[in-house]
Amino acid sequence: MLFSVGDFFEQRFVISEMVYNSFLQTFKDQNPLHTQADFAVLHGFRDKVMHGNILNGFLSFFIGECLPTKNVIIHSQEIQYKKPVYLHEELNFTAEVTGVYESVNAIEFKFGFKNTDGQMLAKGKFQIGVLK
Repeated sequence: MLFSVGDFFEQRFVISEMVYNSFLQTFKDQNPLHTQADFAVLHGFRDKVMHGNILNGFLSFFIGECLPTKNVIIHSQEIQYKKPVYLHEELNFTAEVTGVYESVNAIEFKFGFKNTDGQMLAKGKFQIGVLK
């Protein structure tokens, strides 16, 4: 199989204006926490908070484009948001293989998104199937 327990991957992402605006345009989520800095600051944040599902988009990109094979399908994913993410923030993404199940062609990973200060912003796990 292409993967072994302990395999480790890293990727860098940036929440750019283009990523943010594309998400807004595509999904129409105009919640003021995500679109109005004054609203977000009033509620204890330093600026408008980026949509958590932008991180899911980065996760999808990693699975579909950065793994050593394109013959994969997502079986499941789970994400826990630990800290807010802001516009222009650089994210250090890591993923590690935690399980290889050859009998069903499935691979489990744990992953995390950290900021440049090393603070965990979000973490979780996902399982993929390797297509025959």
